[in-house]
Amino acid sequence: MAWQVGKTMVHETNMAHLRYETQLLADELTQQIEQRIQALERLNDLVGVSEDPDVLERALINNDTLLAWFDGIVISDRSGLILSDWPTVSGRRGLESTEFEYFKMLRGTRFPYVSEPFVGRASNMPMILIGVPRKDAQGEFVGFIGGIVSLDAGGLFNRLSKVRLGEHGFAAVATASGKILYHPDRSLVNMPIPHLATNPLMELAIDGWTGDGVETLLDGRSSLQSYAQVWPASWVVGFFLPIEQAYQPLVGFIKKLWWVWVMLALLMMPFLWWLLARILTPLNQLEEQIGEVGQGCRAHVRLATSMQELQQVAITFNRVEDERQQLVDNLQEREAFLDSVLNASPQGMFVANFGGFITYMNPALLDMLGVAETLPMEAWLKQVHADDIEGAEDMWRHSLKSGSDFVRQLRFIRSDNEMLWLDIHARVVMLSQGGHSLGLVGVVKDITERREQEALQRWEAEHDPLTGLLNRRGFERRLEDAFADFQKTSTPSALLMFDLDHFKPINDDGGHALGDEMLRRIAQVVAWEVRRSDHVARQGGDEFGVLLPSCTIGQAERIAESLRQAVSEVSVVHEGKQYNVTLSVGVTRFDEGDGCVDDALSRADSASYDAKREGRNSVVLNVPDKLNSTSLFE
Repeated sequence: MAWQVGKTMVHETNMAHLRYETQLLADELTQQIEQRIQALERLNDLVGVSEDPDVLERALINNDTLLAWFDGIVISDRSGLILSDWPTVSGRRGLESTEFEYFKMLRGTRFPYVSEPFVGRASNMPMILIGVPRKDAQGEFVGFIGGIVSLDAGGLFNRLSKVRLGEHGFAAVATASGKILYHPDRSLVNMPIPHLATNPLMELAIDGWTGDGVETLLDGRSSLQSYAQVWPASWVVGFFLPIEQAYQPLVGFIKKLWWVWVMLALLMMPFLWWLLARILTPLNQLEEQIGEVGQGCRAHVRLATSMQELQQVAITFNRVEDERQQLVDNLQEREAFLDSVLNASPQGMFVANFGGFITYMNPALLDMLGVAETLPMEAWLKQVHADDIEGAEDMWRHSLKSGSDFVRQLRFIRSDNEMLWLDIHARVVMLSQGGHSLGLVGVVKDITERREQEALQRWEAEHDPLTGLLNRRGFERRLEDAFADFQKTSTPSALLMFDLDHFKPINDDGGHALGDEMLRRIAQVVAWEVRRSDHVARQGGDEFGVLLPSCTIGQAERIAESLRQAVSEVSVVHEGKQYNVTLSVGVTRFDEGDGCVDDALSRADSASYDAKREGRNSVVLNVPDKLNSTSLFE
């Protein structure tokens, strides 16, 4: 008892401590990133749009206090050429950054951005870049100012290096793309997270989840794990504490308690043995006679003792034995009658005793399930669908305990791998004399065809028959569910709305059959490009929508761009002529100011129309209060 209670308390205490430390560290990293971005924006205001290397160098020298936060600062022009850096590193000035993902993101979004980890070409060290775009008076991109933070010697993760969680506990930081930024094992820095698929909690955290639980480490040990998000940088902070370390204090206490109990038991055992021997001596005779009754050697118990208690026990036992014998006789008659009825019934039926074990199944039921009469109950129970067995067992135990009817629908996998939907109704059988229960009799119906028809009708009601995607009704239901989650837990979700550019000529030249073929191909491409957890719908005609649950606006914009690129490569051919379409995509997210789903749909539609007006084949972002939402990883 001490171990069970103590284990629960130790688990909850350690998990609460991990949760607190994780959130504290995530808040600190968030503050560190935001302070660095603000410092770069102030420097950006001082530098302006000048591209004179001397002017830029003087500005950097005059603001060398920023080196307390960065290992280096670089300034580029609109083409990605590094114009100036401080402190000066040989080979860095004049480098081209056009092909780096951080330059593309800064130029494309014109918002501050924290890069993926990379190895510097000049310093050959793993690092990240925190960048802010340089913009002229018209808001056009003219370059960027970037602060370099080394992952080997940078001060951004100093707090983590000081964290102590016992001998084996540790903290780590990774990007949302799955690259390690900080780990006690320095050889893992800038490497993909190994064996990510074996840790479901970490997979959820990479997708934006915050929480804690118990999972295995890379070395196979079970550990308490807690995760929190650093949203401005799209990072994940994780704390890990091996379970054996968490329980070590409790183990020592239990060992001491165990020895105390053993000593006490050894001291008490001789006395208890003597006392029990005296108490049980008069019962030996009763025990022997009861055994003889059970063997059929005698009909009743007769004791020669002055103990009134034992006399009363003997009288009660004899009365119960008489009633039992009468019940056995009646039961044999009823079983003979029931066997005849069950064997002749075309309906699947079974009989179970009140211990819960099925003792008989009629031929119709055996044929339905495809099992042999000699197959033990433990064997064919394993053929009940894994998702249904636990609930069915709970209901079965409740019916046995309360005497209520057992009514359940479940799935059963036959030996030939055919899945059946079964409707089971079992009722307790009561004796008319005394109201005693003999067990349960159940009827089993095969409702597979009915369930399949119902499932098909539900699917058709929410899916587009041409593309197999969700229709407007199904899409709106999932939007309502995601919006409810957002209101309850602030889970970020994004919404894409788009229609097809240049689709009308396909219908005009090739007819609706060619247009339908293009819609089917585009539906396949879009469904392939998004995540498994996302919902794709055809709203009608050539209008489509994509709901991205647990997705930041930055991730949504990247997905929208990948959709735009993928769809532009889809084509159909008619009479030797090739037809292509492009996408005009509107991107938005759920916002605290939204009163309903229609507010987000309206923003996404508006952004899609803006993309159409701007020349088509583009992605337009539309989020509320855009001035306060400057990060793609918000």
